[in-house]
Amino acid sequence: MGRAPSTPYSRSAAASDSTGTLRAYGGEGGDTRVARRRSALIDAGLDLLGADDVGAVTVRGVCRRAGLTARYFYESFESVDQLVGVMYDEVIEEIAQASLAAFSEGASMRAKVAGAVTAIVDVIDADRRKGRLLFSQALLSPVIAAKRMESTALFAGLTLQSTSAILDVHVGPAAAVGVAHYQVGGLSRLLAAWLEGDVDLDKAEVVDLSISLLVSPAEMLEKSLSRRTGDAE
Repeated sequence: MGRAPSTPYSRSAAASDSTGTLRAYGGEGGDTRVARRRSALIDAGLDLLGADDVGAVTVRGVCRRAGLTARYFYESFESVDQLVGVMYDEVIEEIAQASLAAFSEGASMRAKVAGAVTAIVDVIDADRRKGRLLFSQALLSPVIAAKRMESTALFAGLTLQSTSAILDVHVGPAAAVGVAHYQVGGLSRLLAAWLEGDVDLDKAEVVDLSISLLVSPAEMLEKSLSRRTGDAE
């Protein structure tokens, strides 16, 4: 019998062993190739969403930007919405890890907040595409809107950690949560306006302003509490 013709499926199967594990090709392991293509698709998505004239993001557009075919898109993602969700989650994870590490190193409340804010601004300033994904009002897809709500809750929780001991005394635990959400929402809008060029401050200035806006209310309440404690004694 003659040799069966090669098909896309048979060529793909030839790259895997009998256990389904991707085999090395051209000196590069199969899993490494998949990870490299996935990273290229995420980077392409950030390029498209971070553009000044952002339009609809499509599988075709992402693949064209990444230099890959649609076959490789669906190798890692089921849809553009899933890609966008993964992009957002990865940026949030990067920021959360950096800000938590900096927060934990601070010796005082102000130092903790300063470290966390600096870490956040460092990430979005180093790659403005990430900042636009998190904060730009031009990006209002349902996926991004839902992710922003999740991340606001996350960072409100982190903010509450630094001020709850003070705010709980003055406004109560429930209101303290509200204050934390208010502060995070304000910080998000400030950083969005800064990234868009609507706030004419340099990086150091926007960091200092952000720290003051986050810390000053709690510091004022802390001083008030100290004075009242001293008077009581």
